[in-house]
Amino acid sequence: MRTRGRLWKTAVGVVLTGIMLFPLYWMINVSLTQPNELRKDPPNLFPFNPTFDGYSRVISEQLPYLGTSLVVGLGTVILTVAISAPAAFAIAKLRPWGGTTLNFVLLIAQMIPGIIMAMGFYLIFFNWGILDTIPGLILADSTLAVPFGVLIFVAFMSGIPNELIAAAKIDGAGAWRTFRSIVLPVSRNSIVTVSLFAFLWSWSDFLFASTLNRSGAFQPITIGIYRYIGNNTQDWNAIMATAVVASIPAAVLLVLAQRYVAAGVTAGAVKD
Repeated sequence: MRTRGRLWKTAVGVVLTGIMLFPLYWMINVSLTQPNELRKDPPNLFPFNPTFDGYSRVISEQLPYLGTSLVVGLGTVILTVAISAPAAFAIAKLRPWGGTTLNFVLLIAQMIPGIIMAMGFYLIFFNWGILDTIPGLILADSTLAVPFGVLIFVAFMSGIPNELIAAAKIDGAGAWRTFRSIVLPVSRNSIVTVSLFAFLWSWSDFLFASTLNRSGAFQPITIGIYRYIGNNTQDWNAIMATAVVASIPAAVLLVLAQRYVAAGVTAGAVKD
C-alpha cells in the first residue's frame, strides 16, 4: 500500500510538473519551427525540420539589449542590498521608534500597482534628467525590490542571537562594525535570496522599461523582444528564440541558488 501510494504521488507530481513546464517546451519548439509551419493546424509537437535563424538573429541583434539588462540587474541588486540590509538591521536589532510602523508601510508599498509608480517616476525622472537612462531604470526597479528585501532581512536578522550582538559591543564594536563584521556574514542566505529576487524582477521588467527608457540608447531585453512585434507581423521565431536566451540566466541562477533561497525565505518562520 505504501509503495502504491508513493507511485501515485510520483505520477501526479510528474503530470503537474509537465503541465507547468509545457509553456517552456513550447517556447523552445516555436523558436526552432520553420516560419511556414508556424500556422500549421494541428501544430507540430516537435520541430522535425528545425531552423536556427531566430537564434542567429538573437546573436546579431539582441546582444546589446542583453548587456543592458545584465547591467540593470546587477545595479538593482547592489542598490537593493545596500539600502535594505542596513535598514533591516536597524529595525531588527537597534529597535528605533516607529520600526513596527515602518515595517507595515513597507508591506503596503508592495501593494501599489506598478503603473501608478511608473507614471509618478516619469515626471520625477524628467525633472532630474535621468529619463531614458540606465541609472533611472535601476532606481525604478529598486523601488520594487527594497521593500521586499527589508522584510526578508528583518525576518532573518531577528533570529540572530542578541548575545552575539552584545559580545561584539563588549569587544568595542560599534553598530556599523557589528553590522559589517558580524551580521552580514551570518546573513548569507538572506542576501542571496534578496539578490536573486531583485535581479529577476529587474531582468523581467517591462512596465518601467517601456515607460521610463523606451527611447534611450541602452534598452533592456524586454524592449528588444517587444521590437519584434509589429502591427501587421510578428516574428515568432526571433521572439521565442530571444525569450529562450533571456531565460537562461534566470534559470541558471535559480538552480545555483535554490538552496540559499529556501533557507532565506523560511528564515524567521520558527522562533526558539
